[in-house]
Amino acid sequence: MSHVVQGYNPRTGEPFGEPVAKTPDSEVDRIASAAAVAFSAWSVVPAADRAVVLEKVADALDGESSLLVETADGETALGVPRLTTELKRTTNQLRLFAEVLREGSYVEATLDTANPDIIPPRPVLRRVLRPLGTVAVFSASNFPFAFSVAGGDTASALASGCSVVVKAHSAHPSTSRETARVVVDALREAGAPEGVFGIVYGTESGVALVKHPAVRAVGFTGSTGGGRALFDLAQGRPDPIPFYGELGSVNPTVILPGAAEREDIAAGFAASLTMGVGQFCTNPGLVFTPEALVPALGEAVAATTGGAMLNERMCDSYTASTDALAASDLVTVVSAGTRPDEAWAVAPRLFSVPVSVFEENLEKLTEEHFGPAALAVTYSDPAELHSVLAKLPGTLTGTVHAEASDHAEAGEIAEVLRHVAGRIIFNAWPTGVAVAWGQHHGGPWPSTTNPLHTSVGATSIRRWIAPVTYQSWPDALLPAELRDANPLGIPRRIDGVLGVH
Repeated sequence: MSHVVQGYNPRTGEPFGEPVAKTPDSEVDRIASAAAVAFSAWSVVPAADRAVVLEKVADALDGESSLLVETADGETALGVPRLTTELKRTTNQLRLFAEVLREGSYVEATLDTANPDIIPPRPVLRRVLRPLGTVAVFSASNFPFAFSVAGGDTASALASGCSVVVKAHSAHPSTSRETARVVVDALREAGAPEGVFGIVYGTESGVALVKHPAVRAVGFTGSTGGGRALFDLAQGRPDPIPFYGELGSVNPTVILPGAAEREDIAAGFAASLTMGVGQFCTNPGLVFTPEALVPALGEAVAATTGGAMLNERMCDSYTASTDALAASDLVTVVSAGTRPDEAWAVAPRLFSVPVSVFEENLEKLTEEHFGPAALAVTYSDPAELHSVLAKLPGTLTGTVHAEASDHAEAGEIAEVLRHVAGRIIFNAWPTGVAVAWGQHHGGPWPSTTNPLHTSVGATSIRRWIAPVTYQSWPDALLPAELRDANPLGIPRRIDGVLGVH
């Protein structure tokens, strides 16, 4: 067994960068234990001061953007323009959490005054959300910045007051190492406690991390199989811990008859399908469409060019699964795009199936093909879709394309989709997840392991904080968020009334 993690260039299949040593269990223990010690100091740093630290980390990453993007492109083949945008999204995410900390409502400060005249009598109760401890973060393959070392899980966990240990993804170890170097240096320069952020490498280190007693929660973005294995490990500990996994998603898109007449609909679909070589968790893998639109969708996909997948395993898996689908007697092969002459490159593919056949073979035909492949499910009457949409597995997004003539039907379909999807999109494509206060990036199993929480947006911080109620404590001994004078000036709910008081 190799003792190093080696990155590869997906365009050539050749090794890229220097190999990174796998982290032995003894070093995982040291890093996790150091993170636990750092948590004690970091968790009591005032939120406004943590905000400044996050902004300094963002500035440092921006300052090293050329090196980071060049390294990531060599290991992922995602292209300099895409990676430049992704890194900026990553640093903007850190800055968003600085805003969250300064605004303060994320702690949900709740104060009840005493009332001895009700039954049962009410003492003085003051509730606030407090950080859990050390968080293990698993990097994603398809977003080497935004969902990896300094990505959303790390940003939100550090913002909450938790310490973080990242398990680097094996597809981009050099990118992970360089990003971690920048983060560690920036945290140290900003005065954060030593050990508040650490990183480990290798599959075995990830297992050891989830099992480590110092780890109090886990964030994961990746495959359903890998996520389920780690989820079971987290739940099987003597002290089970929360596991927040973002896993598989087929992202159904419904094109209603009026929208099928739009000239831009086929090109928009093909662009979304092939973005990032289809390696997006929000890739529109299922499109429910009038049969008359299928030729245009096929022409749009045929006009596209694929690209190199992130690693050889993903390339082989995509090829095997789409070849098997093409060879089945359930679907029709509509078209394929061009496969470039690169080592781990694939071609976009479009298949079609009548809605009746799809519904009869739902489990088999909702299998995710991680890459630029989609299944067009054809229908004659939108009423045919209601029962089948309700049976879909949990998904991150559900999309409806409609014109004014379709609005009544669109509303009914949205009501069905909200039970299976975490974000309902109207007249847009699901690829692209804005980092904002109102974002929700989650959904029922298997899209995530916990549909109540998001991995993107301001409220993703809730994963790493838990409620504590202080009963009858002296004002001077309370956290600042709960003191009578509200020294932080944050929104609070007092006797049921929300405001800044």
